[in-house]
Amino acid sequence: MSTKTKKISVPGFLANGISVGIKSADKKDVGLIYSTLPAKVAAVFTKNSFKAAPLLINAERIKKGTAQAIITNSGCANAATGKEGYKDALAVSAQLAKELQIKEEHILLASTGIIGQRLPVKKITGGIGKLVKGLNEQGIEDAELAMMTTDKFPKIAIRKGIVGARDITICGIAKGAGMIEPNMATLLAYVMTDALIDNKALNTVFHQAIDATFNCISVDGCMSTNDMAIIMANGLAGNNPLERAQARLQRFRDMLCDVLNELCQAVVKDGEGATKFVTISVEGAKSRSDARRAAYAVANSNLVKTAFYGQDPNWGRIIAALGASGISLEKERVTLSVGGVLVYSQDSPANFNTQKLKDAFKKDKIEVRIGLGGGDKSYYVYTSDLSAEYVKINADYST
Repeated sequence: MSTKTKKISVPGFLANGISVGIKSADKKDVGLIYSTLPAKVAAVFTKNSFKAAPLLINAERIKKGTAQAIITNSGCANAATGKEGYKDALAVSAQLAKELQIKEEHILLASTGIIGQRLPVKKITGGIGKLVKGLNEQGIEDAELAMMTTDKFPKIAIRKGIVGARDITICGIAKGAGMIEPNMATLLAYVMTDALIDNKALNTVFHQAIDATFNCISVDGCMSTNDMAIIMANGLAGNNPLERAQARLQRFRDMLCDVLNELCQAVVKDGEGATKFVTISVEGAKSRSDARRAAYAVANSNLVKTAFYGQDPNWGRIIAALGASGISLEKERVTLSVGGVLVYSQDSPANFNTQKLKDAFKKDKIEVRIGLGGGDKSYYVYTSDLSAEYVKINADYST
């Protein structure tokens, strides 16, 4: 969603983004999201063993179920920095708590950028006063810009609707273009809502929504040390409280999934050097786990991804990746279609129009449909191609 024609805001949330010189004088690199009153919170973290210092702190703080602010810096990941990196993050947290005059335990932290470098604490803490002073109702886009690293465009999505007899707003922002892989949430993503919802329901619905959206994308199969998704709900809408096992919770879940799905698709479209948006759909699996393994085997195959980039209709690479997935296959039942063209069936190439297949590979959006013929479970993954630009971006990332 473009924010140039209409400013984005969520009742009870203020935001801002400034430059403190971590990246360069003209690029925002520290952002803040602030709820005017303590909010219910839930989060999902990367499964990477080398979690960044901010995530270690957040994992403890969210156990109490309440948060009020998220501060993010870009340009430095503060990961693989040991005890000193942990202390650096706490120093930022302490200064922000002082400026906002809130409990330090209500502050969540995030960093993104180069791994293995110490956080420039003095630059960040020196700018916190300006950051807090500039908080405003329409500062969400500035906070988003401050999160960006190799992103080509901001990622913001918003939905409004009636839930629990009141109008509520759900807004999400995200950053991410490389190191995109599931097993958490796949990047930095923050969701703000004024809905009134209890902690158990919020935690349940957020994990469900993440699993159905951000855990269904892959750009390069690389899991970051800093991946995290957070949702804060401040309850200002005054709706009938949302709790688990309530029918109206489904409406909230649908709106949340819409927001996250828009964001996760934007991440794939913004994949570093990406020129194609590819959907891998696997159907007829014996289990959801099998369908997932098959989908990711294809989505993360460099040979498949480079074929899409080169517009080379080499569908055999897809079959090879599927066969290497490790799941049990009955080859005679497997079918493969690319862009609506059936290319493989009954353990043999199908009789298809070669030109139509070539045309399918030339499109910006491509759908790969795989039928396993062994059950009724399915799974899909959004992914992108792998281009020479991706190599260039990541070869020069730290220099």
